[in-house]
Amino acid sequence: MQHRITPKHLSLGTALRQMRLLRGIKQTHFAQLMGVNQATVSRWERGQLALSAAQQATAHRLLAAAQDASRDAALKRLVESSTRKVHLICDRTHRLLAASPSRQAEWRADAAEFMGRSLIGYASEEILAAEAALDGLGWHAGELSSLEIATGANADPVIPIVSGRVLWERIALADGLVGRIVTTVA
Repeated sequence: MQHRITPKHLSLGTALRQMRLLRGIKQTHFAQLMGVNQATVSRWERGQLALSAAQQATAHRLLAAAQDASRDAALKRLVESSTRKVHLICDRTHRLLAASPSRQAEWRADAAEFMGRSLIGYASEEILAAEAALDGLGWHAGELSSLEIATGANADPVIPIVSGRVLWERIALADGLVGRIVTTVA
């Protein structure tokens, strides 16, 4: 019979690596979530570089939180059944995660073609300017959870954006990422 030897005290780097692997998160993806490069994560895991207290707190939030895929599925269903013009994207990558029928009706293509793809290429100048200002507002640090912005027209024939206002709302997703609900404001 083979016995498994488990050290009483795992180093922080070893524990970080184990939790990351248990969650099925690649080093490069975890680095992106932490706002560092992949080499930094590798050095943390090998015990060659210490995490700051803030980095430890962020890593704990990302890796120790219970993943509940059903919560994300419920959010997707809510967006997809909404009568409002709303869609859900990944906050960092702008990948489309869900869209309401009224939002899809604005588009000149099937929304399924855009699922999992970034929509940032369709953004108007006003949206890009608002996006560029987010770090300064504390958006990515979680200091701001909603923001109303003006949109200008993009004149795109496939995913047209008209001048108006939208509400951006941050929401935690089960995989540790943050989503953004984008709702047209009447």
